[in-house]
Amino acid sequence: MATSVTPPRGMRDFLPAEKATREHALGIIRTSFASHGFDEIETPVMEDSSRLHSGLGGDNEKLAFAVMKRGLGAEDLIAAAETGDVLSLADLGLRFDLTVPLARFYATHRANLPTVFRSIQIAPVWRAERPQKGRYRQFMQCDIDIIGEASALAEIELITATAAALDALGLTGCSIRINDRRILSTLLAHWGVPAELTERALITIDKLDKIGVDGVVAELGALGIIDDGNAADAVAATLNSIGDAGWHLTDGVVAPPAWLDQDAYADLLTLKAAVPGIEIVFDPTLVRGMGYYTGTIFEIAHPTRGYSLGGGGRYDGMIGRFLGTDVPACGFSIGFERIVDLLEEDEASAQNAVVLVHEKDADPAVLVALKGQLITQGLRVRLERRAKNMKALLERAADAGYGRFAFVGTEASDADSLEFKSLR
Repeated sequence: MATSVTPPRGMRDFLPAEKATREHALGIIRTSFASHGFDEIETPVMEDSSRLHSGLGGDNEKLAFAVMKRGLGAEDLIAAAETGDVLSLADLGLRFDLTVPLARFYATHRANLPTVFRSIQIAPVWRAERPQKGRYRQFMQCDIDIIGEASALAEIELITATAAALDALGLTGCSIRINDRRILSTLLAHWGVPAELTERALITIDKLDKIGVDGVVAELGALGIIDDGNAADAVAATLNSIGDAGWHLTDGVVAPPAWLDQDAYADLLTLKAAVPGIEIVFDPTLVRGMGYYTGTIFEIAHPTRGYSLGGGGRYDGMIGRFLGTDVPACGFSIGFERIVDLLEEDEASAQNAVVLVHEKDADPAVLVALKGQLITQGLRVRLERRAKNMKALLERAADAGYGRFAFVGTEASDADSLEFKSLR
């Protein structure tokens, strides 16, 4: 029986054209982030298991791939199975995001870093997801973070740099949805949600765009978070009023409701005013799933997609878990796998990629000389032997990202004598 030659579920191979598209986009993102004063770092793909399961990663901790200790015996496996403590078998794990490794990195190298550190991390991460469309077990993340800046300057720089990267990619129509965890806290307090049920209530609120107001009210009731009487009516009334509220990030035009955290609202007003040219949409029900957020949170929205294209927020308490002293921190992550499919084909790169079609008995010295001349002109050059099925050959070249081709005759002596034709 033939063995399977497909990648593991949730992981992918990339053909040359796909890889070229991805690398082109990653290059644009890197260049754009660097132009805003961020410096790229690299961290190991694995971290200590105890660190990955320290409560910093929220639900993603449950999706971490564990790396078993070396030298385990059958008795170890049996004991772990009997106690249910399977994590005791692992001492390392693959990183499930780039934020936890960054916190560890900063704690390790703090003495060698500036007071306010602006980092870039662009690297793969791994999660034991149930594979489905848009969800993979290995995927690329593009993060920028600012550590050591407690003011709104951090959020302003992150949003500005991210919006600039999206613009450089040619991705138009995006907006930034923002909220603050303090606003969510006061919203739940307004509804009378007990503190011990806060996280569960937030999970339900986060489904608002999928199940609607009635669905949120019903689920909160089914979970015992609210009752079926006045509390349910209050929740429905608040959620229904949010959609068309005139107080959304307007300074003094319409007074925001009394339950809103006024300090947090003032901070969001400041943030919006500081980033003109970017559509900022205040959504008091925006949650984001990571439990380590302590203040501002934000997401990238696109009119053609029902899901976010990236997001982030302030996580002032995370680094203190490693250092013993809290350090302000804020980050923004572009969802690379989600945006790469929205990008238009890079026509300029295709036109700079050419194919030289030659006869079987062509002089290798001449071919290499012609190729070298074109390379010095900044072109990407592939040599292809003439085939019986030229249509299929040229179609494969076009699919691989090449935009032009030329036949190399016996009389060809220099690159200027070649006549290029379009492959597209």
